[in-house]
Amino acid sequence: MIEAVAERLEGAPRQLRRRWSDEFKAQVVTEALEPGASVSAIAHRIGIHPSQLFAWRRDARAEQDYRLRHSSCEGVVAPVAGSVIEIAIGKVVVRAGVDVDEAHLQRVIRAVRSA
Repeated sequence: MIEAVAERLEGAPRQLRRRWSDEFKAQVVTEALEPGASVSAIAHRIGIHPSQLFAWRRDARAEQDYRLRHSSCEGVVAPVAGSVIEIAIGKVVVRAGVDVDEAHLQRVIRAVRSA
């Protein structure tokens, strides 16, 4: 028979979960996507575990993939966060600034898909 001892459970410290704004997450993810950026160093600097930042990046990419799959061929490519969008087509990754011309980006995507 297993018996719970209440004193042990009551002594555990309570920690409140921190809530990060979507804007803050987007800013940090954008920084983490920069070429040569260290996810671990960025996470350490802002006081979170690196796995949390990797999860934020994964979620941002999943949201981008969802938007790309559910947009029409003539639709606008939505940015992941901040100033960079990343589009994975098979083994090829296309990175572009959010100010890139939509028509040019569509031509690049078509060229990658047909290659």
